[in-house]
Amino acid sequence: MEALDVLLNRVSVPRLVEPAPDAAQREILFGAALRAPDHGGLRPYRFLTVEGEARNRMGELLAQALIEQGGEADEKALEKARSGPLRAPLVVVVIAKLTDHYKVPKKEQVITAGCAAHGVLLAAYALGIGAVWRTGELSYAAHVAKGLGLAADEEVVAFLYLGTPQNPPREAPKPDVAQFVSAWQG
Repeated sequence: MEALDVLLNRVSVPRLVEPAPDAAQREILFGAALRAPDHGGLRPYRFLTVEGEARNRMGELLAQALIEQGGEADEKALEKARSGPLRAPLVVVVIAKLTDHYKVPKKEQVITAGCAAHGVLLAAYALGIGAVWRTGELSYAAHVAKGLGLAADEEVVAFLYLGTPQNPPREAPKPDVAQFVSAWQG
């Protein structure tokens, strides 16, 4: 697949079924992630793969985070949290590893981790793998960070859901580029 086709036509694919990407495909997906722009060469990211029964445990972790947050944790919301990771055969947790650096602010390190996540999505599209980036409030909960084993200097950037598209991907919308670009005149 041509690079520009991937960049211009990638779309999220939310309905995913087995099989998950195989070992060779994962090597490509994570290889693409490692090409993210990276000021200072810090590689401020790491990845967790969640599949099989671990997806149920991740769902339970999300449900417990919802309970700990208080507020409205009715049975419907708890079930939604529990079933979230089951929407794909593979969930990749993208984690930003933040360090104090004299030249690279932590904000840039988070952006780099986000670019690494985007690299996985682009590579997935190029390989015909369905993928969607899902997060939400629970992704950033302290209970989730602890349950995933994150260190104090780490934070979740993305939950990437990957698998085989249940349906053919939709056509990418073609927004008017001019609506998003303007010249600054100083």
